[in-house]
Amino acid sequence: MSSLPRPAAPAQDETRGVLAIPAFRKLWNAMVFSSLGDWLGLLATTALAQQLSGDSYAKANFAIAGVFIARLLPSVFLGPLAGVIADRFDRRKLMVVCDILRTALYISIPIVHNYFWLYTATILVECITLFWSPAKDASVPNLVPRNKLESANQVSLLAAYGTAPVAAIIFSILALFSSAIGAFLPTFAGNAVDIALYINAASFAFAAYTIWGLHEIPQASEDKKGTEAGVAKSLLQGWKAVSGSKIIRGLIVGMVGAFAAAGAVIGLARTFVGDLGGGEAAYGVLFGAVFTGLALGIAAGPKVFAQFSRRRLFGASLTTAGLFLVLLALIPNLVLSVITVIFLGAFSGLCWVTGFTMLGMEVHDDVRGRTFAFVQSLIRVTLVAVLAISPLIAAAFGQHTYKFRNSELTYNGAQITFLLAGIVAAIIGSISYNHMKDRPNVSLWSDITNALKGELGSITGAPVQGVFIAFEGGEGTGKSTQSKLLKKWLEKEGEEVVLSREPGGTDLGQGLRKILLGHETGAISPRAEALLYAADRAHHVFSLIRPALDRGDVVITDRYFDSSIAYQGAGRVLQPNEVARISRWATESLFPTLTIIIDMPADVGLGRLKSRDRLEAEPLAFHERVRNEFLQIAAMDPERYLIVDGLQDIDDIHEQIISRVGELPALKRNSEKQKKTKTKRRASRKL
Repeated sequence: MSSLPRPAAPAQDETRGVLAIPAFRKLWNAMVFSSLGDWLGLLATTALAQQLSGDSYAKANFAIAGVFIARLLPSVFLGPLAGVIADRFDRRKLMVVCDILRTALYISIPIVHNYFWLYTATILVECITLFWSPAKDASVPNLVPRNKLESANQVSLLAAYGTAPVAAIIFSILALFSSAIGAFLPTFAGNAVDIALYINAASFAFAAYTIWGLHEIPQASEDKKGTEAGVAKSLLQGWKAVSGSKIIRGLIVGMVGAFAAAGAVIGLARTFVGDLGGGEAAYGVLFGAVFTGLALGIAAGPKVFAQFSRRRLFGASLTTAGLFLVLLALIPNLVLSVITVIFLGAFSGLCWVTGFTMLGMEVHDDVRGRTFAFVQSLIRVTLVAVLAISPLIAAAFGQHTYKFRNSELTYNGAQITFLLAGIVAAIIGSISYNHMKDRPNVSLWSDITNALKGELGSITGAPVQGVFIAFEGGEGTGKSTQSKLLKKWLEKEGEEVVLSREPGGTDLGQGLRKILLGHETGAISPRAEALLYAADRAHHVFSLIRPALDRGDVVITDRYFDSSIAYQGAGRVLQPNEVARISRWATESLFPTLTIIIDMPADVGLGRLKSRDRLEAEPLAFHERVRNEFLQIAAMDPERYLIVDGLQDIDDIHEQIISRVGELPALKRNSEKQKKTKTKRRASRKL
């Protein structure tokens, strides 16, 4: 599996850029029209089911639920097999054949016009879609460069879900003007359903025509076309691709949780609206609000949350969506429910596009089709189960009214089911977040606050094996003394320790240190100074810190990038967020496991110095700004910072430091294994 850093969300010009790729643009145009037609088809088939059920309210609800189940049930049997076929056969021809068959089936529904064929054709269409979808999903990474994959998935999902509100508007217009349409086309008089179904069929015909000319989609390789592998073996390979990666397992758990909550909303939305006193128009507004939110989340979410790693964002957005579903259940007001549903849809869309992109990047092309099919099948099975079970749960709870002094509060089964589904989604999102988070020692709140300040770049630094400790603080606070004492203590504990400093931790850094701190250099512009420190830090991380961490060593550095934020940011009165962004880029977002700030009044620290370099010679106001910035940085992320009073005795400071360092989970977890490895390493060195 790929271990490359996950990309940040695409910028606006990247989104336009991916649509400038001719092959992908053709495929995207086909997706837009077929998705628009498919949403029209869903609205039309559910409306037709209601028409065919007569006047019975119960039959109408069962008929509508039957359409949803018929659209999802085929995945139970054909999902994994469809993915294998998408991998073993020519994807372009497979997609064209599927679109032609879907065109014919949708034309046949209004012609036959009965219950049996409505459900039969719906099931057949979904069976065909199960072959088309993984072929399309597996083709996208072959049509765009890897660095544009998230942009491609973003606009693809926008085409899939952003067309739903448009389809709802078109369907409403067809219903309102069906009489006028009937004046020109008597065959369709008063029947918006038939018109919508024919438009749907035309959209699939257009998709077939477009994809037929898309020769850039690669054909299956010879080993895929051969019959020796067998379907069973291919399915087994797909399962191994899914189960063999911790990241993919976390994604699947999260996606199943997200769609379990979505299934509850889909299955009970009409009942929920009715319980709040709304009719068909209100149901249409709620339907449109869900997919408007989805479109916003898919289109804007990755840009708004560009500072977060994809792994972290996936679980966090799912948890947030679950909490909004809980809020929806607790608000017995239709207008507020619509607003809540928009936010619910937005975070659901963000979760989906993030997970979808990560799957595309983690899975090898040879098994990508069957992996997507496996995931889609599991999601559809979940939806079928929830669609079948959620009405039973709602019915079991029934309706309850609680009377107070001068008012009463009514809660019904739909709301209670929403509440349970939201809690389950939030819990699963939390589990997925903890399963996949790539920076366990940096709090989510720190990411959020720093993102609002604009201080983070793409936080996608690769994980390390060792422990990274940085000492920070003003001048004369005793950082060098305490870093040496900590090194001795750790070595007594059996750790391999690398002690360094900034600037000057490398041969190149020694030269930069003379330039930066020597009086003979003269004045240096604040921006040039910040860039020189970043250059020293970039080489320091590349040549010394990262290799030591990869070996599993403990690295202690006297100053790191927080010094640049404090000195060149607050001290020089540059923008701290700009300085932070430069340092994070220079270090490839390598964060310390723990940062220890030794704090004391600036005048006390300066009074300890016997001589002063160029920075130490700055006025007292400069050093006070530096001190305040250090304290502010630490307050934003208390999990990763330890503030120690530098006015204490050296031994007291040392005791506080080793007490905190000894609690580091990474140090405890690797202690025994590292001791054995390092004992062997020392023995080999002696030999």
